[in-house]
Amino acid sequence: MRLALASDHAGFPLKRDLTEWLGGIEDVEVLDLGTKSTESVDYPGYADLLCRALLDDRVDRGILVCGTGLGMSMAANRFKGIRAALCLFPEMALMARRHNDANVLVLAGGLTAPPLARTMVRIFLDEEFQGGRHSRRIGRLDSV
Repeated sequence: MRLALASDHAGFPLKRDLTEWLGGIEDVEVLDLGTKSTESVDYPGYADLLCRALLDDRVDRGILVCGTGLGMSMAANRFKGIRAALCLFPEMALMARRHNDANVLVLAGGLTAPPLARTMVRIFLDEEFQGGRHSRRIGRLDSV
């Protein structure tokens, strides 16, 4: 799977941890779109980079990280075809994939410890969309 990661300065420490961890997982190719430090940056630019990579089929899924996850979620969901899900618990990541076909996982770097983040990322990578009645709902999102 081709996976893009991006963060702002507040999400950088968690993104760095995840990037290193993902580098050890077979069959996962990581594209790190920045930022590269904790120096203050504006999150919308990094959300844009990731969403464009996903929509251009350069990656299969994406992970965005900022302090609370709120800004990245708002920035990413402006793009038609992006279904970014802010997840704080593993159950949210599970349902984001199974029921919502989320193609972007958003994490709160200031609220989520690395072991919990890794659990949610593993779920995000492994789970499949269930389709069925959920497909109709996803279709309505994309028609707006």
